[in-house]
Amino acid sequence: MATLKLRRSENITGNIYVDSTCIDCDTCRWMSPTVFHRIGEKSAVYHQPTNEAEKREAMQALLSCPTNSIGTVERPKDIKEIQQTIPILVADNVYHCGYHSEKSFGAASYFIVRPEGNVLVDSPQFLTPLVKRLEEMGGIKYMYLTHRDDVADHQKFREHFQCDRILHTDEISSSTVDIEIKLTGTKPISLTPDLLIIPVPGHTEAHTVLLYQKFLFTGDHLAWSSQLNQLYAFRSYCWYSWSEQIQSMEKLIRYSFEWILPGHGRRYHADTETMGQQLEKCIAWMKKS
Repeated sequence: MATLKLRRSENITGNIYVDSTCIDCDTCRWMSPTVFHRIGEKSAVYHQPTNEAEKREAMQALLSCPTNSIGTVERPKDIKEIQQTIPILVADNVYHCGYHSEKSFGAASYFIVRPEGNVLVDSPQFLTPLVKRLEEMGGIKYMYLTHRDDVADHQKFREHFQCDRILHTDEISSSTVDIEIKLTGTKPISLTPDLLIIPVPGHTEAHTVLLYQKFLFTGDHLAWSSQLNQLYAFRSYCWYSWSEQIQSMEKLIRYSFEWILPGHGRRYHADTETMGQQLEKCIAWMKKS
């Protein structure tokens, strides 16, 4: 837990603060951008919340910090109420799970509510407040894992919800050998009529993304960069093949979607025409990188 002894001097004076255990995962900065900024290669509070929306977002970020590096001088009285707001609605029937895991360096996970069975995309921390909320929302039928890096507490979710986990066979390690649904090959796979899994090797050998209606869940394959003001891929964190990742990005041009929901990096929302233009711009940038 965050402690005042480790409070970063870069924080503005006030109730909420970030301590020196921060790992610079960016979670709090995109969840609560009016409160947290990056200062000195770690997060810090640059503006104390002044209204209810800012307070709620800051506390949601506190609960979602993978290293519990965010603290408050005064013990929050409404923490149980904030827990009830997570998962956080993104749009339609898609939610952000919060409670990021340090095991996946703070990667985001998502929850799709479907009459045919709910889908958990990548793994958050297995914590009681979140588990209870997922139970209230109908449980989990599938746990889709984009790649080997963001599996976190997958085994605990499997044991509790009896969900079928999905991962490409070439991404399986000693901790995921008992996965229920093992994907193979490089062609798109229709898991159900509304769930299309698209192999996009590059970041890792057999990374995949999930297309659900207008939402593309991209793991570590594709995200929005607020610094570059464009879609981008993680050149410095490409563990397998940059050239193959470029080819994989080109595959996505043929698909139609309006949302990019990544594990790492920022989300992006645009109409399909703008999304296509952004993909083209990203591919051009990748080829020059």
